[in-house]
Amino acid sequence: MLSEKSAATVRATLPAVGGALPAITERFYARLFAAHPELLRDLFNRGNQAAGVQRQALAGSIAAFAVHLLDRPDERPDVMLSRIAHKHASLGITAEQYDVVHEHLFAAIVEVLGEAVTPEVAAAWDEVYWLMANALIAIEARLYAAQGVAAGDVWREWTVEGRTEETADVATFRLRPTDGAPAPGFRPGQYVSVQAELPDGARQIRQYSLSAAPGSATRSITVKRVRGEDRAPDGEVSHHLHARVRLGDRLRVSAPYGDLVLDDSGAPLLLASAGIGCTPMLAMLEHLAGAGHRAPVTVVHGDRSPADHALREDHEALTAKLPDAAAHFWYEHPAPGHPADRTGLVDLSSVTVPSGTRAYLCGPLPFMRAVRTQLLAQGVATADIHYEVFGPDLWLAHD
Repeated sequence: MLSEKSAATVRATLPAVGGALPAITERFYARLFAAHPELLRDLFNRGNQAAGVQRQALAGSIAAFAVHLLDRPDERPDVMLSRIAHKHASLGITAEQYDVVHEHLFAAIVEVLGEAVTPEVAAAWDEVYWLMANALIAIEARLYAAQGVAAGDVWREWTVEGRTEETADVATFRLRPTDGAPAPGFRPGQYVSVQAELPDGARQIRQYSLSAAPGSATRSITVKRVRGEDRAPDGEVSHHLHARVRLGDRLRVSAPYGDLVLDDSGAPLLLASAGIGCTPMLAMLEHLAGAGHRAPVTVVHGDRSPADHALREDHEALTAKLPDAAAHFWYEHPAPGHPADRTGLVDLSSVTVPSGTRAYLCGPLPFMRAVRTQLLAQGVATADIHYEVFGPDLWLAHD
């Protein structure tokens, strides 16, 4: 809880600080990487840094946390904090790194805002930072303990024992622990981080959803080759995996994390995805089929074309294994004979959504915003709509 004195100061300065956050976060990352170039080389996503999306996500999370402290002082924003903590745990972030962030973030605040940062203002925003940081540190400690690892020690070596080309730009890699020890358990919907050593010596990290259900001795990740658009660079790690990783190669893979996890309580479910966002939904569907789930399941997917729809046959086959399930696929460029009302973007106006449905969304942010709006219009409770963002979470940055 923010102290009364700091709350008054934060409320008074929030417009100025909030408006300056883009400049503050830009200066913060410049300072951080100048002092610790290894962080950009081996921890932070260089593509996201070049595109500026990581700065947007950081600014959005700080502003959202501050607003939450002011508007709901007795509640902690657990959903936002949980999502960030799971991402941090998958990267092996430790408590000590929050001190480094604090140093350079507050130096950036002073550089950007100058004399406006009085001792009182600095103390108030320092309190905001440490409320957020300490909450994350506590959640991350519990996540590490749940996996039975020391803080930050999340990496194991895995061997590629299978590779399947799903589409021209999507491949599935089947992995087995190199040391022969059992694969760690996970919940349907979770992801792992993969650390790839690139030709320039950088060890870049990306997250990939586990695309098959728990229970096997192997783990599957399905990777889309990211092609740069609008002057954005191509995906470094996805291109490396597609071009260079073959059977018998070894990868450093983290323990599984992620808070978009299936709550198979027997309620009706809706699993909505677009593009490569289908991967966590496939793990959920496989789990439901194996568990004998009998409640209604509505499967929704949007893609550019049937040829671009990775794992389409699995999507259909797993849906068909459930006793009360239906799949609805929309394509912007469908094959001949595809229903006209399933052409273009996903439109749920003709899809029946049972009362009490719990919805899980994964895909590009505009897709998830549109589907969420449609579900709310059909009476799905806000608390029953869950989502996963691939990459920095920009939902908060635009709210």
